[in-house]
Amino acid sequence: MDKTIASLLPYVQKPGRYTNQELNAEHKDWKNTLIKVALAFPDIYDVGMGHLGYKILYSLINARKDSLAERVYLPWIDLLDLMEENQIPLTSLESGAKLTEFDLLGFTLQYELSYSNILKTLDLAGIPRYSTDRRETDPLVMAGGPCAFNAEPLADFFDFVVLGEGEEVLGEILDVVSSIKRQGGSREELLSKIAALDGIYVPRLYEPIYDENGDFSGLKSTGTNAPAQINKRVIKDLNKSHFPEEFIVPFVEVVHDRTMVEVMRGCTRGCRFCQAGMIYRPIRERKPEILEEQVSKLVKSTGYEEISLSSLSSGDYSHIKPLLENLISEYQGCGITVSLPSLRVDSFSMELAKEIQKARKTGLTFAPEAGTQRLRDVINKNVTESDLKEVVQGAFKAGWYSIKLYFMIGLPTETQDDLDGIIKLAHEVIAWGREFGTGRRLPQVSISVASFVPKPHTPFQWMGQESLDSLREKQKYLRDKLRHPGIRFSYPRVEESFLEAVFSRGDRRLGKVLEKAVDLGCRFDSWSDCLRFDLWEKAFEECGIDPHYYANRTRNFSESLPWSHLSAGLERDFLLDEWKKAIEASVTEDCRWDKCSNCGVCPNLGVKNEIVGDNRHG
Repeated sequence: MDKTIASLLPYVQKPGRYTNQELNAEHKDWKNTLIKVALAFPDIYDVGMGHLGYKILYSLINARKDSLAERVYLPWIDLLDLMEENQIPLTSLESGAKLTEFDLLGFTLQYELSYSNILKTLDLAGIPRYSTDRRETDPLVMAGGPCAFNAEPLADFFDFVVLGEGEEVLGEILDVVSSIKRQGGSREELLSKIAALDGIYVPRLYEPIYDENGDFSGLKSTGTNAPAQINKRVIKDLNKSHFPEEFIVPFVEVVHDRTMVEVMRGCTRGCRFCQAGMIYRPIRERKPEILEEQVSKLVKSTGYEEISLSSLSSGDYSHIKPLLENLISEYQGCGITVSLPSLRVDSFSMELAKEIQKARKTGLTFAPEAGTQRLRDVINKNVTESDLKEVVQGAFKAGWYSIKLYFMIGLPTETQDDLDGIIKLAHEVIAWGREFGTGRRLPQVSISVASFVPKPHTPFQWMGQESLDSLREKQKYLRDKLRHPGIRFSYPRVEESFLEAVFSRGDRRLGKVLEKAVDLGCRFDSWSDCLRFDLWEKAFEECGIDPHYYANRTRNFSESLPWSHLSAGLERDFLLDEWKKAIEASVTEDCRWDKCSNCGVCPNLGVKNEIVGDNRHG
C-alpha cells in the first residue's frame, strides 16, 4: 500500500504542523476554481506561519472568485527524510494536492540562507529545478520578497520574479493567467504576457556577460519584453490596500503567534547598513481609525491575546501614542496586551514603553548597533550616548529589570575603540540598573552581536565583508570581556553571515554552487545546528568558485553590479554620496521631518512620503 504524509505523522515531532483544518484556513472548491496558486515558504511551518506578507497574499488571492491559494512549507528534517525515503511528493496543506497540479508556485525570499530549502521544495514536489527544463504542465515558479532585489544567484530556477510589493501586481498576474487559461494558451504565451507587466523580471530573457577577468560586466537582452531596468512596484495608498480580516490560527506554537497590523510601510531614517530601510521607501502610513478597525476584526476572528503593531520602525508612526492609548484602553480589560517591535533609543520610546506596561511588562529591546558615537554617525544611526542613557535609566526607574541591546561588528571603519564601546555600554547598563532599579530583581542586560553583511541597494553595497578569522577574533574578544554577572552575550556563527554575504552580493554563477550544496546534503542553513559549512566549502571547491570573491572583495564604484538592473527607485549618486558621508562620519537627517535627501524614490516611482499627521517626536 502506498504511504501518505498522514501515515508518517506518528513518527515525527509536532504532527500538528501537517494536519490542516486550522481555524480560518481557506478551503475553496478545487474543481470549480480556475486559478490555483501554491504559496511556498522555504522554511518550516512554525516560521512561515508568522510571516505577515504571506498572510496578506493568501487572503488577497482567496478573495478572488476565480482563484485559490494554498500553503506549502518545507517539512522539518524528520518528515522530510521519511518522505524522500518513501518517495512521497510534497503537497499543499489545504487540499493535499501535488504541487505539479498548481498554475503558480510562489516562493517568498526573506533571507539568503533559505535558498537551499527552495531547491529542496522543488525536488520534493517533483518539479524540475531549472526553469528551462520544466514541462508544459508544470506550474510557473515565481518569487518575491526583499532578496528579490538581487535574484541573480537564483535566476536559473525561477520563471519570473516580482520586484516590490506583491499586493500591487498580484492581481495583474492573476488576470493574465485567467485570460491565457480561458484561451487555452501555452506556458510560453503565459510567461510572455507576464513578462510585459511592470515590476516583473524574467531571468531567461537576459544573459549575463563577464569580462576577461571573470568580473560581471552586465546583462544582454535575449528576447522581447526585457527592459534594461525593472522598477519595483509600490503601493501608493496603504489605506486602500488589502489586509486580511482573519488570520489562520495554528495548532502548534509558531513564531509571531499573535494579531498583527501593519501601521506603516517603509523607513526613511537612512541607516546605511539597512537594506530594508532603502528598498521599502517611501513612508506610507495607515490611518489610526483603519488600524483600530483591523485590530477589532482580527481579535474577534482569532482569539489572540496579543496585538503587535508592526513596521520597520513602529515608534516612528506619527500617531503611535494615541493609537497605543486607544488600543490599551479598549482591550486591557479583556486580558489582551499590545506590543511593539524593538524601540528607538530616545526619550519618546520611554513614553511608549510606559503605555505598554499598563497591560504587560516584559523586557525592553533597543538597537544602538555600534559602541561609539563616531561609528553610529558612520552608519547614520542618529542615536546619541545621552539618548541611550536617558531611556535605559528611565526604564529601570519605571520598574524594568531586563534590557536587550543589539550591535553589529565588522562595520565599515570599525576600530578597537568601537568594540570596547560595546563592552563599556554593557557594564554601564548594569550599573544604571543597580542605581535606578526599583524592584528586588537584579538588573540584566542581553548583548546580541551580529556580523555586518554588506547588502545590495545600500551605501555599503561596494564594501567587502571582514574575513571570517577577523570576525571570530572580535567575537572571542567580546565574549571574554563580557563575562560578568547580569550580562548575557549571544552571537550567530560567522559562517552564517559569510554565506549570507556571498549570496546577497552574488551573480548567476552561484546557482551551480547552490545546486551542488543541496546535492551534498545542505538544507535548513539558517538553523545553526543544521548548517554544514564543510559541505558548502566542498561545493564551492568542486564548482571552481571562490566564495571570498563575492563576500570579502571591496568593489570599484565603476564596475557593474549584478543587481543594477533591479531597481528600488534609489539613485546611484545618492548611494555614493551616502558612502562618502559615512567615511566622513557625517549624518543625513530623516527626510520626513527635514529636507529631501534626494534618494530618488519619490520622483522615480511616482510616490511620496504619506504621513497621516505631523505629530513629531524624538
